[in-house]
Amino acid sequence: MSHLSRIWIALIAVCVVSFGILLYLGSEIYQKAPPIPEKIISVEGEVLFTKEDIEAGQLVWRSMGGHQTGSIWGHGSLVAPDWNADWLHREALLMLESLAQQEYGAAYDSLDEASQAFLQKKLTQDMRRNSYDAATGVVTLSEIRADAVQDLTAYYARLFGADPEFQSLREQYALKENPVPDAGRRERLAAFFFWSTWATVTNRPGETISYTSNWPYEPLVENTPTPGVLGWSLFSIVLMIAGIGALAWYHASLKHEPLPQPSANDPLLSAKLTPSQRAVGKYFLTALGLFLLQIGLGGITAHYAVEGQDFYGIPLSELLPYTVTRTWHTQLAVFWIATAWLGTGLFIAPALSGHEPKFQKAGVNILWLALVVLVLGSMFGEWAAVQQIWDLDTSFWFGHQGYEFVDLGRFWQFVLLFGLMIWLTLVVRAIRPALWERHDHRPVVYVLFLSSIAIGLFYAAGLFMGKHTHIAIAEYWRWWVVHLWVEGFFETFATAVVALMFVRLGLIRAKSANSAVLFSTVIFLTGGILGTLHHLYWTGAPTSVIAWGASFSALEVVPLALIGFEAYESFRLRKASPWMSRYHWAVMFFVACAFWNLVGAGMFGFLINPPISLYYLQGLNTTPLHAHTAFMGVYGMLGIGLILYCTRQFADGRFWDDRLLKWSFWTLNGGLAMMALFSLLPVGVVQFTAALEHGYWYARSPEVIHSPLVETLVWMRLPGDVLFAFGGLFIVWFALKVMFRLKRSSEAVPVTETS
Repeated sequence: MSHLSRIWIALIAVCVVSFGILLYLGSEIYQKAPPIPEKIISVEGEVLFTKEDIEAGQLVWRSMGGHQTGSIWGHGSLVAPDWNADWLHREALLMLESLAQQEYGAAYDSLDEASQAFLQKKLTQDMRRNSYDAATGVVTLSEIRADAVQDLTAYYARLFGADPEFQSLREQYALKENPVPDAGRRERLAAFFFWSTWATVTNRPGETISYTSNWPYEPLVENTPTPGVLGWSLFSIVLMIAGIGALAWYHASLKHEPLPQPSANDPLLSAKLTPSQRAVGKYFLTALGLFLLQIGLGGITAHYAVEGQDFYGIPLSELLPYTVTRTWHTQLAVFWIATAWLGTGLFIAPALSGHEPKFQKAGVNILWLALVVLVLGSMFGEWAAVQQIWDLDTSFWFGHQGYEFVDLGRFWQFVLLFGLMIWLTLVVRAIRPALWERHDHRPVVYVLFLSSIAIGLFYAAGLFMGKHTHIAIAEYWRWWVVHLWVEGFFETFATAVVALMFVRLGLIRAKSANSAVLFSTVIFLTGGILGTLHHLYWTGAPTSVIAWGASFSALEVVPLALIGFEAYESFRLRKASPWMSRYHWAVMFFVACAFWNLVGAGMFGFLINPPISLYYLQGLNTTPLHAHTAFMGVYGMLGIGLILYCTRQFADGRFWDDRLLKWSFWTLNGGLAMMALFSLLPVGVVQFTAALEHGYWYARSPEVIHSPLVETLVWMRLPGDVLFAFGGLFIVWFALKVMFRLKRSSEAVPVTETS
């Protein structure tokens, strides 16, 4: 059996076993998720909430922006509180005050430590007791707790309404005025907040830990890390070190063949573009335009952390509240990077096969129109939903899903899936001849083909969560999309594309590329598929998810340990031949991708991956630290590199401006580093310290978020943001210059008229 055959078998085995375990654990989540009671009543029989209230409240939360307005179970935006930590702490304080009056006839703060400890013990017993009756579906609350729940229902109804006493707090939370105008919706929203918080402190039947494994950290009710959280964290670190050692040993044992002697001339210089390849140019311009828009929205969103309702004194939140700008900012990140990568697939498929199918150009143009409709339509729908213009059903279909990175309404999700099916069809029909030909790089083409299928199909996982899907199950499917689709199969696709680029340029041997791509895919998916579970530690999943997630998310770091070799090899290739200067900045963006893979995905990713660190860091500014440096640093830089490689085939040196590319490269990377090191990381450290000292609620409170130190650190982000914005302007300016010069020149690269 050949070496490549063994790698193929390993790849198939990894996928089958990993997805088998992932699906099995999904069934466990279905069975062991926190129950949604039919009724929540007081001991006196008063009905506080019903199941319909909770489910309708979840829809209200989703329609107003969901994850983009604070967070639930630690997932979501960062300026407003985590609503569960906020409710839990407020509920505990209200109950302690009532207990103090009941037991001592005095205020809680006036009692000595022993008396306070006694009351905290009574509080803990009350709140952690699981009173859910599976036979009747009823949860019964003590009289003191029922009173606290009613008080908090009134509190949140005022906060999410137009009560002028809460105006300052709404501004600190970056909420627009009267975010939920309907009083009935506000009461149902409170029902959802209570139930999702009830799950964080109520012990699982027969156990001494809550449904969310004692998250969030709240010492008042003994919500503290479980022994398993610490134990699996230590195991994950040991496993990571062992994995890195094994990979380094394997890498050292390989026979490293010398690079081939490049040809005297660029082998692609004489290649004539097909009509469909030239039609792909609009995808790259669209991607860069969306990138520029995303940068602008990111600046507005970041500023809302200081002025929650204004933008330098302008009352912008009435038209574009934080919830909308953050929704668009995160969604456009996916849109522009995906557009760049999908355009690359459409461009490279005919190049690999030398085949231009009939009506391929028409298909490329139709898909681009569908993309434009999707982007504009979904953005309008999200804005309308947040403005509470529509009813809850319409909002679900055409407005805001409320789940981060899959925010677009269900109708727009179907449009996106339909577009992916068109893309998959176009790529497969163009690349099909290359699948049957016997050539040296056939295995890499197969990896590209299989990853294209996965990209086309795996977004459908997001459709498995419906209007009233339990949030624990919704989180499970959401991370199938965010982790497996965005972070998994797109990365496999990009790895194969970059390898094929270098093979076509004659810079690496096809045999070496085959082994490298297949082996990298095996190593990446070994940790990557089950590594999805590290997002689900505190989402109502059983504790087995912590064990599997901790172990395999640690293995995600293993291939990144040797990423420096990849960066060095790419860096060497930029001078492999004099004509490689044509691709200098494309290669440099690939090098930047490797660097941020190590720093953003590796270092900052592992910072929050072990359960014990994520227990305290979930939803703090360490999350956007990892998100910005990994998503933009890896996927964004790679997307720009792919755009430059493909665009280079359109234009020769007369239309190419390396000066703008140089400025873009250094300002983008420098700006990203500055915003990470000057702002996001230090704010995360401040919040981490606050969480350790007072509880998770405090790290997300206005006392910390709007403290002079944190607001100063937020302002420290401005230089990096401005520098990064200039990088975006430079790359767009460069692309526009290429386009206009090509359009005006009669000597542009000729088009081959094929069927």
